[in-house]
Amino acid sequence: MTRCLISTGSPFEKTAGFSRAVVDGDFCFVAGTTGYDYATMQIPPDVTEQTRNCFRTIARVLDEAGFGLADVVRARYYILDRTDADAVLAVCGEVFRDIRPAAAIFVIAGLLRPEMRVEIEVTAKRGG
Repeated sequence: MTRCLISTGSPFEKTAGFSRAVVDGDFCFVAGTTGYDYATMQIPPDVTEQTRNCFRTIARVLDEAGFGLADVVRARYYILDRTDADAVLAVCGEVFRDIRPAAAIFVIAGLLRPEMRVEIEVTAKRGG
């Protein structure tokens, strides 16, 4: 299979020169995804809703690439405030309860925009 680039149409992808996801063989690498609703380019202030938006975008991208959330083998969660960890991980638990990919959560100094409170990246393997 040839390399395939997937886009959500976000203006960030074009200006920063990246793809939302890259499919290479049996793998799909999904770039760090924040809580924006890319149809409206709005981001809710609530970290739980931002996390849900991250997973909505990730699920759409994986589907477009021929994968599903069940194929996710690796997940990385980035948050700004450790007090958001429980809310973020609760949503991650809902999404990945039975899938259980290898995962890590990082508390970092900042994300690109001040309204961003969480960023999630995943790697999926076909048949994972």
